[in-house]
Amino acid sequence: MHMSDGIVNAPTSAVCGLIAVVAVGFSAMKARTELDERTVPLAGLVAAFIFAVQMINFPILPGVSGHLLGGALAAILVGPYTGALCIAIVLVVQSLLFADGGVTALGTNIINMAVIGVAAGYATAVALYSLARRRAEIPVGALGIVAFIAGLVGTVCAAMGFVVEYAIGGASATSMGAVTGYMLGTHALIGVGEGLITAVTVMAVARARPDLVYLLRRARTGVPA
Repeated sequence: MHMSDGIVNAPTSAVCGLIAVVAVGFSAMKARTELDERTVPLAGLVAAFIFAVQMINFPILPGVSGHLLGGALAAILVGPYTGALCIAIVLVVQSLLFADGGVTALGTNIINMAVIGVAAGYATAVALYSLARRRAEIPVGALGIVAFIAGLVGTVCAAMGFVVEYAIGGASATSMGAVTGYMLGTHALIGVGEGLITAVTVMAVARARPDLVYLLRRARTGVPA
């Protein structure tokens, strides 16, 4: 999933970089409504955990690797805007200090993982949780199922973001059919692993400190999705 320099052309990279800056700035403003003295430490732990998980990479195409993303996990635990900031910070550190993802591709990576992955995972989690909660308060096990599906959907949608960007400004000779097949097939499998990790982590936090899980707090206070 980490794109290196030269996968998409310069104009596409520049536009994506501008979009990423706007998205991160907007998330920084909105994150104030999600954070308090209890959740700030959790946000730091989530960012550290995602950083460690993302260091495990699976090669897909030349210059492109796949790995667990953590977008749905971050959104469920600390909120979508804070989650997007956590992922963006991780990507910046990885790009500048560890050469994991190109500097010119930083905007596209942020869009795919910090914006699309987080938004798709969180939207899925909210929809499924709201649907299940119409009948009764759902148990922790059911919350794990919601988290699993959210992690899977977020991963596949993030991969689709790469496919769209490559279709717009792909700079290599690899065909769109090959790119789409590799990305969707590989990230469907990665999404299963991400869903499992997301489910296990969310259930563990929900059992120990349900007041720290943003999705549960949002549902109880009636905060709009």
